Amino acid sequence: MTNLDNLCIMTGNANPELAKKIASHIGVPLCDAYVGHFNNGETQVMISESIRGKDIFIIQPTSQPVNDNLMELLIMTDACKRASAHSITAVVPYYAYARQDRKTRGREPISAKLVANLMETAGVSRVVTVDLHAGQIQGFFDIPVDHLGAAPVLASYLKDRSLDNVVVVSPDLGGVTRTRKLADRLHAPIAIIEKRRPEPGVAEVMNLIGDVEGKTAILIDDIVDTAGSLCEGAKALANLGAKEVYAACSHAVLTEPAIERINASVLKQLIVTDTIPLGDKKSDKIVVLTMADAIGDVLISIQEHRSVSHLFR
Repeated sequence: MTNLDNLCIMTGNANPELAKKIASHIGVPLCDAYVGHFNNGETQVMISESIRGKDIFIIQPTSQPVNDNLMELLIMTDACKRASAHSITAVVPYYAYARQDRKTRGREPISAKLVANLMETAGVSRVVTVDLHAGQIQGFFDIPVDHLGAAPVLASYLKDRSLDNVVVVSPDLGGVTRTRKLADRLHAPIAIIEKRRPEPGVAEVMNLIGDVEGKTAILIDDIVDTAGSLCEGAKALANLGAKEVYAACSHAVLTEPAIERINASVLKQLIVTDTIPLGDKKSDKIVVLTMADAIGDVLISIQEHRSVSHLFR
């Protein structure tokens, strides 16, 4: 038996299409498992095949509905542990509660740490995730965490567009590292928007560090939620002389009124990945790229006990 023969991919209801693509890329079938709900709303998990001694990879982003999808992940993990699985890797392309990674005022929770504790207590032995909102969340775990970036996938698409005179723009001071990673792949300079948040979900552009005049600006961020900051940033770049404005974001959360704002914005395109399924959140400006091959390659390397660092580069 080869290492891949012992690999078993399982999915909840968060993003089954991504799980199917990952399984297809690796060349294994999805594990036969039912993940549903009892009449009172409790999560029900039934695994219909033996997984004793198997290495389980549960594909389950904790996207909307966040708490339902998180509970599915925890209960699936518990079911696998009690079925004598050899190892359980939680593949969480989008990690919920990541924006609550520290206390900014008194009497606040650190929910990102709580989620890490829940996953470990349930029996997760390794985590694979994509573009955490804050990289230090890896330190909330006492198990291995493989933190995959979407930059290679985004950069490949943008290179194929043959965009002229590109500048990669960070929407805030905290996103400079992410911006530099994409800019290095595109061999482009960077610029930084300085903004302030008078209240949660509201951003005001104060200043721009760098030059965008006459250039194709690419705003890069990890999450697009209500798209307020993104669209205001795009508008500011256009007012400062940018020829065209694109946006590239790893996780398309897209809560109301995001689609309306994107459609009415100066953005030429919003490029996202399929870490979160779009569902009925459609727009002609939105382009979806798949992370299935990148995640699949990481899972193969993990299963064959090979280094994954070259895949992150």
